[in-house]
Amino acid sequence: MLSHVFIGITDFGRAFAFYTALMDELGHVLKFREDDVPWAGWMATDAPRPLLLIGKPWNGLAASPGNGQMTAFLAATRATVDRAHAAALAHGGTCEGPPGLRPQYHAHYYGTYFRDPDGNKLCVCCHEDGRP
Repeated sequence: MLSHVFIGITDFGRAFAFYTALMDELGHVLKFREDDVPWAGWMATDAPRPLLLIGKPWNGLAASPGNGQMTAFLAATRATVDRAHAAALAHGGTCEGPPGLRPQYHAHYYGTYFRDPDGNKLCVCCHEDGRP
């Protein structure tokens, strides 16, 4: 369904450190990094798309988070959700909802919500029942 998601940032070095830690926890690999643009992109290990891209807005204006916009990343396990949340907070993110079950979505929805250092809202969630 998706080709890529582009998230606007203001400080490339800070954002790159944040998203590298998050993508590492989720098992995604860096596809490219171009400091002169600046932008970078990550992909899953088993497919070239979709991509997560971060960078300065192409129009040269300041990046700003959208009201009501959120990018949600799929995690294979609940433990991955927990680790992703910890990595996000350790790299300048702010908590918008700690890891936990959200049964109002469905019985096995386990997720966390946080903002990146630029204020973009992100989610990491697992839809599995949590049994080994």
